[in-house]
Amino acid sequence: MVEIARAATWEAIRAAHRWDIPARYNLAEDMVGKWATAQPGRLALLHLEENGVRDFTFGDLDRLANRLANLLTARGLAQGDRIAVLLPQSPEVLLTHLAAYRLGAIVVPLFTLFGADALAFRLADSGARMLVTDRINLQKVAGLDHGLDAIFCADGPEFGAEELAAGLDAASDSLKPVETGPETPAFLSYTSGTTGPPKGALHGHRVLLGHVPGVQLVHNFFPQENSAMWTPADWAWMGGLCNIAMPCLRAGVPLLSHRMERFDPERAFDLMARFQITNVFLPPTALKLMRQVPDPARFPLALTSIGSGGESLGAEMLAWGRDTLGLTINEFYGQTECNIVLGNCASVMEVRPGSMGKAIPGSEVAIIDPDGRVLPPGEVGEIAIGRGDAAMFLGYWHAPEKTAEKFIGDWMLTGDEGVMDADGYVTFASRSDDVITSSGYRIGPTEIEHCLTGHPAVALAACVGLADPVRTEVVHAFVSLAPGAEAGDALQAELIAHVRKRLSPHLAPRSVHFTDDIPTTATGKLKRRALRERLI
Repeated sequence: MVEIARAATWEAIRAAHRWDIPARYNLAEDMVGKWATAQPGRLALLHLEENGVRDFTFGDLDRLANRLANLLTARGLAQGDRIAVLLPQSPEVLLTHLAAYRLGAIVVPLFTLFGADALAFRLADSGARMLVTDRINLQKVAGLDHGLDAIFCADGPEFGAEELAAGLDAASDSLKPVETGPETPAFLSYTSGTTGPPKGALHGHRVLLGHVPGVQLVHNFFPQENSAMWTPADWAWMGGLCNIAMPCLRAGVPLLSHRMERFDPERAFDLMARFQITNVFLPPTALKLMRQVPDPARFPLALTSIGSGGESLGAEMLAWGRDTLGLTINEFYGQTECNIVLGNCASVMEVRPGSMGKAIPGSEVAIIDPDGRVLPPGEVGEIAIGRGDAAMFLGYWHAPEKTAEKFIGDWMLTGDEGVMDADGYVTFASRSDDVITSSGYRIGPTEIEHCLTGHPAVALAACVGLADPVRTEVVHAFVSLAPGAEAGDALQAELIAHVRKRLSPHLAPRSVHFTDDIPTTATGKLKRRALRERLI
């Protein structure tokens, strides 16, 4: 069993937990197949779209996933091949994952806000053979030298892509899945780094099992009677995929599928009330915006838990959750490489403002010094995760040297500094790298800097995080101009628009400072710390 055993204290739950991961394991079977066999009419998914709501049972998802797997096989997708999915929350995202897992293929989730450059890099680096997308996002890919063997469009044929629905209608329901195990590669999630381009974190099928204890505790012993889950977080990210979508289906709980083009806090309240959502993952920025909605008591909520992570909430937000929503928000911590390793559960423990909680059952977390030695309580050091965690990645895609750099001895390095108190609570202190935390996203500056220097007006660029009361940080760019370029508001707007279009709106700087003095080390590395000090 990977599930937690209910007990009166966190310590008792940790002491009783044991990993029992089977030698044969498949994500699609655990999420959908077992329910389709036992209870095919059980409600699995409610997809909210402009024309209403489409319901899918586990039997529906199982049958459609088999059809998609047969369609992909007919087009040449084989075990170990990569298939990318570029869609907002939708049934087609889940079907792509389920079909690929049954074939032993590897899914590459792509964020719909990514621009052409960001997509081109990830498609090329992953070696993706196929793509599932829609007309809107297909336009970003159509002009790329993508090397894809096949593209499937969810809402009709366009730009040479096949119509997904027609392909599914013609495919067979019958499928003999490939045998997989917990270490079989399942999906490739790209994470922004501070030195060099984004890295692909490869996860095995066991990643879902590794998330189960954390999800169950963060959501106060999930699942419960009449549970239903939703998150505004995109399923292209670990937070949306592994914190909500996957564990929700595994537990046989209805999942709401709806991705707002732009987060609307009042609509979020309305959705949760309308669909009687009981368990929700809301990033801190979403909660801060929801706090501004007047009279939230007018929404008849059914919430039993709120999980939040990505940045600290603080005492005021926790108090708002208790006073306004009647719940203690359970904060947690993790990374793309190893998610939900620290957490809170208000049902069995004191939730301390500013703390990310204690080590999840089955996870080992310590504060270490630069030599990998565990520090005593009260001392600041790097947050590290014990090697062998079930939620830990298999390694960086085609980058064994980067994988090796991520570890020191038996500890995986997070790049985040924190402190652990005598009771085991961990509090974030600072980052030991240059990652920018904005609206729950961890943003590496390198990709943005490369994009800016690709503009003819820019000679050199450096990006840092600028404190923001709602988003925690926003991206601020320092730019040295090329000869002949003229600084000013017009160029600032042009550079911001350049990043928005080529990479993604969530990566675009909010402000640009033109300077002739961007400090570097003797070896030419950007000294971002010195630039951050200029903003203080």
